[in-house]
Amino acid sequence: MSTRIAFLKGHGTENDFVIVPDPENAIDLSPAAVAALCDRRAGIGGDGLLHVVRSAAHPEARDMAAEAEWFMDYRNGDGSIAEMCGNGTRVFARYLQRAGHVAEGDFAIATRGGVKPMHIAKNGDVTTLMGKARLPEGDVKVTVGDRSWPARNVNMGNPHAVAFVDDLAHAGDLYAPPPFSPAAAYPDGVNVEFVVDRGPRHVAMRVHERGAGETRSCGTGACAVAVATARRDGADPAVTGTQATYTVDVPGGTLVITERPDGEIELTGPAVIVAEGEIDAEWLENAIR
Repeated sequence: MSTRIAFLKGHGTENDFVIVPDPENAIDLSPAAVAALCDRRAGIGGDGLLHVVRSAAHPEARDMAAEAEWFMDYRNGDGSIAEMCGNGTRVFARYLQRAGHVAEGDFAIATRGGVKPMHIAKNGDVTTLMGKARLPEGDVKVTVGDRSWPARNVNMGNPHAVAFVDDLAHAGDLYAPPPFSPAAAYPDGVNVEFVVDRGPRHVAMRVHERGAGETRSCGTGACAVAVATARRDGADPAVTGTQATYTVDVPGGTLVITERPDGEIELTGPAVIVAEGEIDAEWLENAIR
């Protein structure tokens, strides 16, 4: 391992990430190393880590290399692997633009959730085509303290439970994962969104993300919330034939979600690179001992 490892720090609506460029997949980022880097007091700090690798150099992405040159090897803040991260895709795209790998307009990136078409607009906003939501059948319930709510099971390449509440404070502190039932609904855990109405096609949410706790924003969660709200509102685009666009306020800003009649979902919002520097490899080796 070299004595210095390049990194950047970025965020999308304050969902923040450590970015480690590693085109040839030469850096061994163990779960312990990722957790150390994402530690907000002893490390750099982040909700997760974006490992930037050429698709052809990563065993999980080689079959996508013909469609997308770059693979977002995403890790949660605790070091665990996640299938997708919506805000992460936008920050990943912003890094690729900053590094000169892509320009404004259309391109694609590879993720564990498949190839995701991207668009960088002239105003700087980044749109990710997130694919289609799946809505598994069966009743789900989430609980905080002595309150429980029915939740909509929405899968955006990763699992979500969307609960509509009267007050976002009812979600509690969200330090620990909110209990859910039945356990079989989410064998690998779940991201839980609590949602209130703000106006026509306008909602606000808080979220507990698997492996990260409460975050300031969750892109896949905002998409799941828009899908669940459209079904609640009788605005399913597959039924109405008209796209449904929702503004979703998160603690870190605002996202715009559009579900098209063909089921494809667009996630649009800002993405910012705030710093870059070098990780001391000796520190990292000591941190994971």
